[in-house]
Amino acid sequence: MTARLRCLGAALVWTALAAAACGGRGDTGASAESPATDARAKDDAIAVDDKMRASLTIAPVAERDVASSLSIAGKVQFDEDRLSRVLVPLAGQIVDLRVKVGDIVRKGQPLCAVNSREASAAVGEHIESHKDLELAEKTAAMTEDLFQHDAASKIALQQAQSDLAKAQSKLARTEQALHALGIEDDHQLASFTGRVPIPAPIGGSIIERKVTEGQFVQSDSTPIITVADLSTVWVMGDLFERDLHLVSVGQPATITTAAYPGEQFQGRVNYISEAIDPATRTAKVRISVPNPGGRLKPEMFAAVALGVAANERAVMLPSRAIFTEDGKTFAFVEAGAGRFARRPIEVAPGEGAERRILSGLRAGDRVVVDGAILLRQEENKRGS
Repeated sequence: MTARLRCLGAALVWTALAAAACGGRGDTGASAESPATDARAKDDAIAVDDKMRASLTIAPVAERDVASSLSIAGKVQFDEDRLSRVLVPLAGQIVDLRVKVGDIVRKGQPLCAVNSREASAAVGEHIESHKDLELAEKTAAMTEDLFQHDAASKIALQQAQSDLAKAQSKLARTEQALHALGIEDDHQLASFTGRVPIPAPIGGSIIERKVTEGQFVQSDSTPIITVADLSTVWVMGDLFERDLHLVSVGQPATITTAAYPGEQFQGRVNYISEAIDPATRTAKVRISVPNPGGRLKPEMFAAVALGVAANERAVMLPSRAIFTEDGKTFAFVEAGAGRFARRPIEVAPGEGAERRILSGLRAGDRVVVDGAILLRQEENKRGS
């Protein structure tokens, strides 16, 4: 009897536990749906009155064909075709130094002069060559006259003519040497004092000066002054190997810099390197950019947008409709009559009056273009 009671008791315990377990599972499933449903039903739209509504400018989001672009990093550099490094034609002492870094000069303007013994020697040699030529011309004429009257041999005539040719050649060499020194005519020759003028080879700005008044310089490859015309600059960038097929010489490019936010400079690709850098797997691309006022400075970092395709559909939104908070980007969308909701969006990198929307908006959505600050103030009031 006792054993039967123990078995019956155990069976009742197991039945009660199973019933409790089934009842517990049913209760849990019912209670889990309510909070999630409430959260999804919550409405964050802001209701505004007619007066505030009249202060807002609302426009539909547009979708249209735009040019796709390839963005690369770049750096501003001098246009090497507009850069001149001034050398001295011979050794000597710098005198009459007239320019300093930052000065604007025109082509042919005197920069300084070189006081040189070599220049004086070259002028002296030229004067002597003139005298030698005059003597050789007289000797040749006289010898030819004597030869015509059988008073001189043919060998003597040939010797006189050879001496004349040598004198002419020597004079030509000395004239070339004087031209290299900036002496072009007899007036300059007569007034020469041993100082060789150094003119500006191009117009532009003095960006470097490595000499001082009275300094002695050698006639080597070290420039004494560098002149740069900054009306046009180059922007050099690195183009990945995979993107080479998208870029060609003559292609337009848009340049932006941190120094001038919101401002764009237009240029064109004028060179793509023939070889790939084996370390970075990139090719050099060079963009020529007009630079009025010299605002783009060499060594300045720049972002380059290369137009690579056309007729690509994209959702566009005025930049003034977009605002950023805590690193996220938003716009206010009309959610109904007099109601507006904040919507997170993703915007393509870039600058300008319009921005490309990557996600968060569709064509036809009505967005607050002007007056978003009023809605943000309303949000703050509601939050407080």
